[in-house]
Amino acid sequence: MELQLINFFYLIASVLFILGLKDMAHPRTAVRGNLLGALGMLIAIVVTLFDKHIISYQVIVAGLVVGGLIGAVMAYRAPMTAMPQVVAIFNGFGGGASALAVGAAFIEALKGSFFESINVLFTTSVAAAGFIGGITFTGSLVAFAKLQGLMDERPTLLPHRHLINIVLALACVVLSVMFVVNPTSSTTYWIMLAVSCILGITLVIPIGGADMPVVISLLNAYSGLAAAGHGWVLNNSVLIISGSLVGSAGFILTAIMCKAMNRSLTNVMFAGVGEIVASEAESKDVYAGRVKAASPEEVAMLLEGSRRVVIVPGYGLAVAQAQYAIQDLTNYLESKGVEVDFAIHPVAGRMPGHMNVLLAEANIPYDKLKEMDEINPTFRETDVVIVIGANDVVNPIARNVTDPSNPIAGMPILNVDEARSVVIVKRSLAPGFAGIPNPLFAADNSLMLFGDAKKMATALVSALKGA
Repeated sequence: MELQLINFFYLIASVLFILGLKDMAHPRTAVRGNLLGALGMLIAIVVTLFDKHIISYQVIVAGLVVGGLIGAVMAYRAPMTAMPQVVAIFNGFGGGASALAVGAAFIEALKGSFFESINVLFTTSVAAAGFIGGITFTGSLVAFAKLQGLMDERPTLLPHRHLINIVLALACVVLSVMFVVNPTSSTTYWIMLAVSCILGITLVIPIGGADMPVVISLLNAYSGLAAAGHGWVLNNSVLIISGSLVGSAGFILTAIMCKAMNRSLTNVMFAGVGEIVASEAESKDVYAGRVKAASPEEVAMLLEGSRRVVIVPGYGLAVAQAQYAIQDLTNYLESKGVEVDFAIHPVAGRMPGHMNVLLAEANIPYDKLKEMDEINPTFRETDVVIVIGANDVVNPIARNVTDPSNPIAGMPILNVDEARSVVIVKRSLAPGFAGIPNPLFAADNSLMLFGDAKKMATALVSALKGA
C-alpha cells in the first residue's frame, strides 16, 4: 500500500478519534462518539495490518469476526454494576499489551528486522512504554480485584510503603538508564518491566474503594501514554495520536475528579483514605435516639403531597439494579404532576459517569440528570429528596473543613439537607467508603427507609398506587 494512502487513512482515523471524544463529552451524543471511535480504530488496525504485510486479508476478516463476537458477548453479559471492573481490566490489558509489544519490537530490532537502527530515541521510548505499561497492567488488576470483591476494598497499608515505592521507582529509573546506555540485550528491559509491575501493585493496594473513580481515570491515562510510547517505537503516527488523546483525556478527567473531591492527586494516591472505619461508639454518638425509620406507605404519603422531588442515585442503586424500579417511580410521580429531577455527583458510583450510564440504561431522559452546580441551588425549593444508596456525597460533615481527622473535609457535596424532607433508602446505618458516620441520617427532616433499593422503590410505587 502506498505511503500517502496509508497516511491518508491514518488521518481519517485520527479525525474520527477526535470527533468521537468530542461526542462522548455529553450523554446525548455519547453513543455516536463511541461508534466514531470504534470506526477509527477499525480503520487504523486494518490499514496497519495491510501496510506491514503482517497477515492476509482472510486472517484479518476472521479476526474481526472472532473478536467482534467475543466483544459482543462480553458487552451483553457484563452487568452495568461491573462496568468499572470492565474498564479497569481493559486499562490493564492496554498497558500490558504495550509493554509486551515494545519488548518484542526491541527483540526484532536486535535481529535487524523492521527497524533500521537502535538509537537513543528508540530505546528511551521502549523503556518509557514498558515502565508505564507495567504499572498500568498490575495496578489495573489490583483495581479490578478490589472492585470485583476479590480483595478487601479498604486500603492495605504496608509498613514503610512510601519507602518501598521510592526504592522500586528508583530501581526502574536505574534499569531504564542502563537499558538506554547499553541496548545490546533485552534482559535489562524485562527486569525493569518486572519491577514496574511490582510497583503497580504497591501503588494501588493502599487506595480504597472511595478513590477508585480517580484511580481508574489515572490508569486510563497511563494506558494512553504507554500506547503513545508504543507508537514512537513503531514510528506509527495513528498510535501516537490515539495514545496521546487517551492519555490527555484521562489526566483531564483525573483532575476534574480530584477537584470534585477537593483533594490533591497526591492525597488520593498516598493518604490511605477509608482505612479507618468509625467505631460503633462513634456512630452511636451521632445516631442514638435520633434516627427515624419510615415505611414505604409513610413515604408514599409524603410524596403524594409533593410538587418537586429530586432523586440522588448512588452505588447502592447500582448494586440493587434498581434503575428500572426508579424509572417506574419517576413515571408515576410525573403522571401525577410532580416535577422529578436527578442529582448527579461527579464521584457518585465507582467510575466517572457511572450514574449517568446506569440511568440511561433505564431510559431516564438526559435532561433530567442535573450536575451538582446546577441542582444545589434548587434544594431549598424541593419538597422531598430521595437518596438511594449514596452516602459520602451527601454527608454534611464535609463542610467541617477545620477537623484534621475528617477524610472528606471540604469536599463539595449535594446539599440535600436543605430540602424540606429527605428520605434515605439504605440497608443499614453502615458508613460509606470514607468510613465516617453521616449526621444526615439523624437530621430532623430526614427519614430512613431501610431495605434493598430495588425492593423499596417497587414498594413505593405500589404504596402510591394503592393510596
